[in-house]
Amino acid sequence: PGLMAGGGPPGAGAAAGPGPNAEGGEHGPWAKVPTVPKDFPVDGDKRYLGTVSFYSKLKGYGFVELTDKGVVPEDRLFVQWRSIKSEDRFPFLIKDMEVEFGIAKWPGMGPRGEVTLRAKDLSLPHGASVRLQDEMDAEKKSFVGGQGMRFTGSLKFFNPRSGYGYINVDPALVKTEGEDQVPAELRVERSEVNAGGLQPGFMQDVVVEFGIWKTSRDALKAYNVTLPGGVPLTQPNLEHRQSIGTQMYRGEVQMWNWRSGWGFIKADPSVPLSPEVQAKLSQQTQEAKKRAEERGRQGSEEELLYVRKDDVMQGVRLQKGTQVMFQIYVDDKGVGATQVQTV
Repeated sequence: PGLMAGGGPPGAGAAAGPGPNAEGGEHGPWAKVPTVPKDFPVDGDKRYLGTVSFYSKLKGYGFVELTDKGVVPEDRLFVQWRSIKSEDRFPFLIKDMEVEFGIAKWPGMGPRGEVTLRAKDLSLPHGASVRLQDEMDAEKKSFVGGQGMRFTGSLKFFNPRSGYGYINVDPALVKTEGEDQVPAELRVERSEVNAGGLQPGFMQDVVVEFGIWKTSRDALKAYNVTLPGGVPLTQPNLEHRQSIGTQMYRGEVQMWNWRSGWGFIKADPSVPLSPEVQAKLSQQTQEAKKRAEERGRQGSEEELLYVRKDDVMQGVRLQKGTQVMFQIYVDDKGVGATQVQTV
């Protein structure tokens, strides 16, 4: 499995963070988020109604005010873009929206071990997904051939650090004269890379489909870029991820890079892997060892599962030595862990 960029919301710049820093420090708007004792009672299954009181699309977080008063301190909860059930490629909320959500504890925010409370699994009332972007685009943008028109081409590259990339349009679709011209090359911004509501990673030489929109200065840019058929440009889709059933495995975190949001898990041998998965894991280990030796480093024979931040359950903090349970998947590059939670 490859590495996806972490950090702020899909359309934000690299400096935009999700609210707290990775170590749980309190600064900026977080100084206003009240803490509660660890044993503060929370019904993890109950759903609540509320209204969005503030949301920053750029920073990817905001607050919702609960309709039921007295449930949480100050009657409001922090909400991050990752907690929004959304069909938008750039998940966000609008002030005064009515929403539905659960409540989750978030550890490590207080000086004496207190926790904060967050909205989780936020949706529209009755569980409907938030879907705002297409309607807002229809009001504010103009398109070549209309908003639903799709073109095909090859994504030359997309760099998540710089926040843009370029697409080579299929030659048969290029039109250089008359109305609705289509250039041979288009720039694509981060906010138009459809990664299923996640932060897009580095990509190169990927077959894609897209729309074309016109800026206020009549410049043409790619719109809502996906894989063919409208499939989001997520790492699992790019690497052809296949889930291996619903069985839960146990293991221990061997390494966790909290800055980049990835690490490795050593599976407990008490639950053996299937022959197919074991063969894939052994192949992954030998290829990693070979790459290390080619760079002048000592390779390892230890067979480890890859884990990304997006595959860790909400509210779970990993570090070296953490005992975890997880499910397994395979993809083009090897074997990884998903649905990761602490034991």
